[in-house]
Amino acid sequence: MSGATPAPRLRTVEVDGGPMTVGEWGPEDGTTVLAVHGITASLAGWSLLAAALPEVRLVAPDLRGRGRSNALPGPYGLDRHAGDLERLLDGLGLDRVAVVGHSMGAFVGVRLAGRVPDRVSALVLVDGGLALPPMPAPAPGARPEDVLGPAAQRLTMTFADRAAYHDFWRAHPAFAGAWGPAVEAYVDHDLEGEEPYLTPSTRVEALATDIQQLAGGPAHEAGWTALRERGTPVTFLRAPRGLMDEPGGLYPPDAAAGVADSVPQLRAVEVDDVNHYTVLLGERGADAVATATRAVLDR
Repeated sequence: MSGATPAPRLRTVEVDGGPMTVGEWGPEDGTTVLAVHGITASLAGWSLLAAALPEVRLVAPDLRGRGRSNALPGPYGLDRHAGDLERLLDGLGLDRVAVVGHSMGAFVGVRLAGRVPDRVSALVLVDGGLALPPMPAPAPGARPEDVLGPAAQRLTMTFADRAAYHDFWRAHPAFAGAWGPAVEAYVDHDLEGEEPYLTPSTRVEALATDIQQLAGGPAHEAGWTALRERGTPVTFLRAPRGLMDEPGGLYPPDAAAGVADSVPQLRAVEVDDVNHYTVLLGERGADAVATATRAVLDR
């Protein structure tokens, strides 16, 4: 991959409550892949994958409560996001697509497969989509940042200019040695407002709602049932390091084994030398996601 970071073509699609911003890369007549970002991320996280898949039409929304779609009202939740994706497919005239989801976006992809199984031709889960341990119940009167830690704390901060926000992210352990044009574009897209009062775009209440739904449940299991019954190709890519670049990762090495017992078409792939962020925002990770995406498209 050249390392180029092409800018997306931006448009809006009407969903419940207003317009949702959508980015597109690649030829308009290419095979379409729907890309779904993580819990505090945005469509700007997909630029390296777009560069690695130049023949593909990559379509990626800013989910409700994030990026340029952060004015869309609640309620939030994974089913709400899946419903928005169904409206996106309708709005773009897309009958059936392969879906690539990172982190929370992988969970939304599973929900979409349960909601409209005939419209998901394949699913690539990038360090997400397998049920996580439930969040602890918040103490009475607790603020979201008290429960959710640094992710929510960042969302309450104000930055004087883009350089200050760059410095904040440069100091993040996950991006040590990984800073480049793709990460910078991702960070810039996240800001809203005017200097010296720039703020991250993700709504804290959206984060607080969505993060509680990553532990599985009936709707999540319905998605996996639909994938199993239709034989939909599924690939799970695991990052061996976590959100703070810590060893061990979000998932243990054998995380996919239990799911594969009931979904035999599930293929698990370990992506070497990446963390939860650089599995998508680093060239090594983006190349691995591109390889997995081409493989499911070929199947």
